[in-house]
Amino acid sequence: MDTRKVVLAYSGGLDTSVAIPWIKENYEAEVIALTIDLGEGKNLPEIRNKALKTGASAAFIVDGRDSFISDFVFPTLQAGAMYEGVYPLATALGRPLIAKHLVDVAVREGAYAVAHGSTGKGNDQVRFDVSIMVLAGSRKLEIIAPAREWDMNRETEREYARKRDIPVPEKKGRVFSVDENLWGRSIEGEDLENPWDEPPEDAFAWTKPVAQTPDSPLFIEVSFERGLPVALDGEELGGVALIQQLNRSGGEQGVGRIDHLENRHVGIKSREVYEAPAAVMLHTAHRALEAMVLTREQLRIKERLSQEYADIVYNGLWYSALRQDLNAYFQSTQRFVSGAIRLKLHKGNCTVVGRRSPYSLYSFGLATYGKGDSFDHRAAKGFINIFGLPVKNQAEKQPYQE
Repeated sequence: MDTRKVVLAYSGGLDTSVAIPWIKENYEAEVIALTIDLGEGKNLPEIRNKALKTGASAAFIVDGRDSFISDFVFPTLQAGAMYEGVYPLATALGRPLIAKHLVDVAVREGAYAVAHGSTGKGNDQVRFDVSIMVLAGSRKLEIIAPAREWDMNRETEREYARKRDIPVPEKKGRVFSVDENLWGRSIEGEDLENPWDEPPEDAFAWTKPVAQTPDSPLFIEVSFERGLPVALDGEELGGVALIQQLNRSGGEQGVGRIDHLENRHVGIKSREVYEAPAAVMLHTAHRALEAMVLTREQLRIKERLSQEYADIVYNGLWYSALRQDLNAYFQSTQRFVSGAIRLKLHKGNCTVVGRRSPYSLYSFGLATYGKGDSFDHRAAKGFINIFGLPVKNQAEKQPYQE
């Protein structure tokens, strides 16, 4: 009988490291470890070697950075999607890409199942499972989630690992659970669970505390074409390099910290802390450019649909037809979102201080109260008469009363 194979989304952390022997023992299957590089900055050869030493029959590394930015991050930026108005969806955007590679490798290697390290109370289990269901289609591909099935805590996981000679980093300082990629860093866990307590400084890794940031502000010019960032200070950059540069520049200025009491898809309120300098800066700049080139009605409709789009992504429905439909609408809204925005970064703040676009709807002649005023003031009286006609007519028939 052929050996059964399971493809595991492997990060090299405690949860997925102990998942390798656990799957082998409980499912009598060989485990193929799959690590997707989304810009975490990890030692990938070391992670691969650890997977093999832990019992994986094979360990693959995939560079997913370019695809992550161009196919997942940038469409969401064009949509202006921020979950509950603040979270730029970094982890939520990484999961469907990882799921795609899980299914691809499972098909290529003839695996009967895929596995991930999500728990039974988080959002990621939904994102992984639903994405895998869609991408697997008519194929019979089982989903294994050891942390959900196992019901072990961190201490029992550590003891399990020690018994099997799996390297376990010793706990030092405070306890956090961290997930990061190019678009952001998510921090949660034991020492952040009291919403009254300020996040401790050692929770942050990308951003300086305000007291340690430069006294002089930093100005950055971001250029867009059709809603996509293409250059910084006039220098054209690819998506990955552009975001890396903004993360460094913003982090030095303390920009990009988010402390949010979040409504998880599974119904739990959770205290989430994020670092996302590039995401905060690009969303700020993108909104400012849209305000210059889109009409009031376009902006208001887009704002409502952006919330829907953010919910869809957050809830794990990236591969849904509705997300595709909305994406087509957002692509249409970006036809004239080209130009440049000047940002001022100072003491943790990101402020728009300059705007320009060849498609700007701002007219100096119409807006100014000084010389060069081209607005026909005489037209205002007629406009007001027509605009106020319905309420005037109603007041005549139905006298206004408090």
